[in-house]
Amino acid sequence: MNEFLLARPDAVLRTSGVRKSYSDPREALAALRAWRSSPGRAQVADSAGERHDPAPTLIVGALPFDPREPAALWQPETVLHTAGPWRPAALPDLPEVRVVTEIPSPAEHVARVTKLVEQLADPANELRKVVAARSIVLEADAPLDPEVLAAHLLTRHPNAAVYAVDLSAAGRSGETLIGATPEVLIARHGERVSLHPLAGTVARLADPAEDAAQARELLASKKNHDEHAFVIDWIRRQLTPVCARLHIPDAPELLSTEQVWHLATPIHGVLRDPSTTALDLALLLHPTPAVNGTPFTAALDAIATDEPRRGFYGGAVGWCGDDGDGEWVVAIRGGELGADRRTLRASAGGGIVAASDPRAELAETTAKLRTLMNALRCELPND
Repeated sequence: MNEFLLARPDAVLRTSGVRKSYSDPREALAALRAWRSSPGRAQVADSAGERHDPAPTLIVGALPFDPREPAALWQPETVLHTAGPWRPAALPDLPEVRVVTEIPSPAEHVARVTKLVEQLADPANELRKVVAARSIVLEADAPLDPEVLAAHLLTRHPNAAVYAVDLSAAGRSGETLIGATPEVLIARHGERVSLHPLAGTVARLADPAEDAAQARELLASKKNHDEHAFVIDWIRRQLTPVCARLHIPDAPELLSTEQVWHLATPIHGVLRDPSTTALDLALLLHPTPAVNGTPFTAALDAIATDEPRRGFYGGAVGWCGDDGDGEWVVAIRGGELGADRRTLRASAGGGIVAASDPRAELAETTAKLRTLMNALRCELPND
């Protein structure tokens, strides 16, 4: 049905149906520009004679982690954009879910990170950061409803951006990308842009005093500041040519979710050219070093060599109108639901730098996987 849901704390966008789909983001951009310049975009008069711009035509969907793979973008038939938070009418129970596979195993993930740390410590190696991810495959006793799972995620993570995106436009009929992400890749409203990159993470602790100490330790950690700096430097390089003004704070701040603490930097800018759309900006930034690594191509190649295909984990979910406005979030803290509605693959990663501790990196991925698993009332073996 090509349904799309993006529920942020301040607004909800829902669409259904498809007029035209785009597996190539460049074709979607061309369509946006064609709609913007068409005669039908002329101002229209309301009943009082006031003239207004018509409602924008939208592109919605998801970008894959690897830009070389097909996207799942489309022009929807119906659009409902409302202010305020999403308030699901009901919250039916979810079926029982169990973990059937870990890819790779915890021991294999630690070994891979250990090898990466050795490579990153070698001055002759061009790599400076690589995001290493692992996945779990879950199986439900009965079909999972994507919207019901999204609603359960919302109740646990009301400050996240909850998403559910049909992946049929990428040739994956019946599959759905679902999650609750804390990270905004880019938002564009008029000439103003904003984003909130995250990099540098530790797990939350049950004891409040220990949890606060954990947060302070993260904020003081040179290793995590270095990891965060790779992301901010990339964003600065990418946005400086397209922004007349760009404000990036000198140091990150703390951001918390139910499972983890993050280092976060709120960034704001003003575009040089008002024709630069939110989709242009998303393609310019994605994937950032927060999900990929640095240098860009070397990190992307290392991930493609060492990991199974990521698909849409670490990709981006969002929308863009023919007026250029739009919002894109990073597709993390979720999973891909199969066409059978019973198989769910969830993934989580961590940024690896020369100072990384392999076992701490494993713990970080486990904490991130709990975003989805806690909503499903499911636990990892030996967790």
